[in-house]
Order: sequence, then C-alpha cells, then structure tokens
Amino acid sequence: MKVSARVRIMGSLAEFAGGFAAELTGQGYTDLSLTNQLRLVADLSGWLDRREKAVDELTSKVVEQFVLMRRRTHTGLVSRRAVAPLLSYLRSIGVAPLETESKPRRSELLRRYERHLEERGLAVTTQTFRLQVAEEFLRGRNASDLTSADVTHCVSAYAGKPLSLPGWLTALRSLLRFLLLAGDNASPLVHAVPSVPRWRQTSLPQHLEHSEIAVVLATCDRRTTIGRRDYAALLLMVRLGLRAGEVAALTLDDIDWELGEFVVHGKGRTTGRLPLPVDVGEALVAQLRRRRRETNSRAVFLQSRAPYRASTSATIGALATKALRAAGIMRGGAHRLRHTAATQMLRRGASLTEIAQVLRHRHIDTTAIYAKVDHVQLRKLAQPWPDNVLGRDRLRALAQRWPRGAA
Repeated sequence: MKVSARVRIMGSLAEFAGGFAAELTGQGYTDLSLTNQLRLVADLSGWLDRREKAVDELTSKVVEQFVLMRRRTHTGLVSRRAVAPLLSYLRSIGVAPLETESKPRRSELLRRYERHLEERGLAVTTQTFRLQVAEEFLRGRNASDLTSADVTHCVSAYAGKPLSLPGWLTALRSLLRFLLLAGDNASPLVHAVPSVPRWRQTSLPQHLEHSEIAVVLATCDRRTTIGRRDYAALLLMVRLGLRAGEVAALTLDDIDWELGEFVVHGKGRTTGRLPLPVDVGEALVAQLRRRRRETNSRAVFLQSRAPYRASTSATIGALATKALRAAGIMRGGAHRLRHTAATQMLRRGASLTEIAQVLRHRHIDTTAIYAKVDHVQLRKLAQPWPDNVLGRDRLRALAQRWPRGAA
C-alpha cells in the first residue's frame, strides 16, 4: 500500500498530494519522512479551508501564520523550513505564487558599484559584504567631495574591531578604486587607507606528514556510502589541492573518463583542467556506484540526507575538519589538506611553477610560501658562521657590553 494512500488528506491540497509524494520519493525521502510530510500537508489543507483561503494565496506570510498556529498543538515540523518542500513543489507546478526576494533599495552609485563587483566575478558573499561597507562609508557623504580626512576618520572609527579590520579595509579600497575609475571622485583616496601592521611570510604553511595523511584517510569507513563519499572528497583535496568549494562544485559532466581529466570550477568563476589520478578516479567510481537512491542531480557529491542535493562548500569543509579531528589533528581544516598537496608535490621535485598550475594560483608569489617548507634546499643556502675565518677571540672582541651604567 502506498504511503500517500495511508494518509487521508481533505481540502484544497488533496489533489496535489500524489504528485508531492512522488516528488519526495524521487528526492530519496524515507517512508517515515514521507508520511510526516503528508500529515503536515493534511494539517495545512484543513487550516486553509477553515480560513477560506485558496492554494494560490499560499504565500510566505500565510505559511508563517500556519506555523504559529501549529506550534500550539505540535512539537515536530513546526517551522517554515518544514513547509518549504511543499511550498517549493507547489511553486514549481505553478500553483502557489512565486515570491522573489526584494533587493534593498540602493542609490544609483551603489547599483553601478554592484554591477562592477558582478563583472569582476566575485563570490556573492564577497559582493554583499563590500556593498555593506560601501553603504556605511557613503552614508551622509557625497562621493565627489570625499577627502583623505573622511577616509582617516572612518578607519579610526572602525579600528576597534581588529578581527574584521583587514577585510573591511580591503572592501574600502575596492570602493575607492571604483570611485576613481568611474570618475565619481578625482582623488586617488585609496592611498589614504592604511595597511594592517603584520609581518608577511613569517609562518610556515600547516601541512600533514605522509603518516598523518594515511591516518586521516583511514577515518573514513569505506564500507558505508557516507564513508566512500568522504574518502573521495578528502583524496581530491589532499592529492590535487582542491578547495572545499571546488569539490562541492564537481559534476558528472566535468569528468572525462576517457582522457583521465576533469574540469575544476575555481574562484572568480574561473575553470581549469587537471589530470585524474588512478586512485582518485577509483575512489570516485566507488562512491558513485554505492549510491542507493536515484537522484536527478548531476553533482558528484551529495548530501547524506534527503533531499539528496549537491553538497555545499560548508559540508565538504565540515567533513574535512571532522576527519582531521578524528585523526587527532586539532588544528586546520580543508585548506590544510590543500597545503599538504602542495608540500607533497614540492618534496617529489615539482617546481613552484608546476605547483602553481595545479593549485591554479593567479600569481607565482602566492605559491612562493611553499619554498619555506623545502628544508633540504634551504640548508644549501644557509652559510656557516664565520668563526673559522676571524677566530673566536676576535669575535668576542667585537662584541660590546650592554651600557647599563649609561642608563
């Protein structure tokens, strides 16, 4: 007996119950989850009829009213997120009204700046943050009348937040460069933005030794579907240096099994091609074959719970952190695996140029940090202390006493 037939639904939503159940089944919902969702539909359908509301009036505001009512008598499925699968289905078939998120009203200058950020291919989160900084900075100010004193005053007011100050200053520089290039301000005010005082290249890239890599990979139970998924994702990061977002963006269409290559969707909407090592390919095939439920998604890595959609960057980053902690490594996450890939390539004799190509760095200076972990080559550059030339007695004579008496 079908699950949809075991749940009695009366009212305006009854005719959509069968299609909704088929949609959830295709997304991998279990019978128990499907039953709970259909019971929620029955409850919502009766509530709509009692208030004489049609399905085409099912807006987010109406859903919020239903949720508030349901919380008085139920403890489960009492949030807008619980109704989201039904609302998404009804919108997809053109029954419920579509609601587009209204963008905040911005000035003509900020709209031009927003288009500038989009054209540069920045991530949505970066665009949002930079627009917030621009709006705060320009509030009550005229772009054409800005001076270095305005920049200094604003930076001084924000300096009490040291954790976010570097990113905030970068966003401010971006705005000031745009104002100069667009002709909204004739002064190069970007030079008035100070830099956060810090020493560059003072720390070593955090990487894993070969034995630690084996321990991290061994934390994945490859007898399970999730274990195989996590193992394949970790291999992509630790062998080829992929970022968490690049692993999440990988699709079946990106892999060329005949040529042994795959496409990487990198930062700034860039793409590149990398060779597919045999062990990584075998891990991908193993996890793809282990999928128990059908899905229409072309993503290689899916969420572990229904609906089985593509994994997000946060999901891949979380599984990398979880594997490191399970291996007893208490610091670092997905980016530490990327550093490990670069370090391993360097130790096998790869040049910095070759490493930059694999990691898809835009500038070789970014790759130069890995030169510090090549201890063998660095020892060749180190010069011995010249005590055999001058002699120890001569060196002691050159040393001066600390002038305590002068103080």
